[in-house]
Amino acid sequence: MESVASLEKLEHLELYDNQIQAITGVQTLVNLQVLDLSFNEIRVLPDLSHLTKLKELYVANNKLKKISGLENLSALTKLDLGANRLRTIEGLDGLVQLEQLWLGKNKITAIQGLDSLTKLKIISVQSNRVVAIAGFANTLSLEELYLSHNGIEKLENVAHLVRRASALSCTNLAVIDVGANRIASIPSDLATLTQLEDLWLNDNQVAQFADAEHLVPLAALRTLYLERNPLAADFEYRKKLEAMLPELDQIDAAPTTKARQGRA
Repeated sequence: MESVASLEKLEHLELYDNQIQAITGVQTLVNLQVLDLSFNEIRVLPDLSHLTKLKELYVANNKLKKISGLENLSALTKLDLGANRLRTIEGLDGLVQLEQLWLGKNKITAIQGLDSLTKLKIISVQSNRVVAIAGFANTLSLEELYLSHNGIEKLENVAHLVRRASALSCTNLAVIDVGANRIASIPSDLATLTQLEDLWLNDNQVAQFADAEHLVPLAALRTLYLERNPLAADFEYRKKLEAMLPELDQIDAAPTTKARQGRA
């Protein structure tokens, strides 16, 4: 790693899949914009505070237990820390330009530490240990929310986020993935998600079609996944959903009758 320390004009450095255990020498690369350290054996991130031009940082599939050394990366727009050993979301306060945050396949139990990330558009905390949807009070630019494969029991607080965003004319949430959780009902206030296009609720515990009726006001909704919920066992499951939500193009993995006819 010391051999790159003199490359001060370097803008893109990829060290993907090299069995690297420790990072040294990158602190001098002050013009670096993209740094990829994925698929290594890094346990602790060095202080990257001098890399003030860094826009994209990939440290997925390593052995990190803590988020550190990122405090001054105010230009960073994309951060991938998926598949590590993280238990808490911390150390992100200075990432005021961050638009994408990928934290899937860790050991995170609660969503927190996002208050300063007002420009965040995409967040993934899939395959963790999250039990509640919370911590999004200030992420009013959010467009895509991925929380599948956790232990979430209630689909709550998302609508509250949208109501706040709507008051500021920045309602953008278009994708919600909460598949493979423990959700048993669809709250009526989900109808406030006027820009929602894709809703993934597969592999949960929704049993009543009355819950699906709460989605009727969502005129932009085009894709709905409810397979492997109790209501999907109904013989007329697809027929009922198509009648209830005629604007849908896709139910689970298959196009709706309307979509198929449109392609003919």
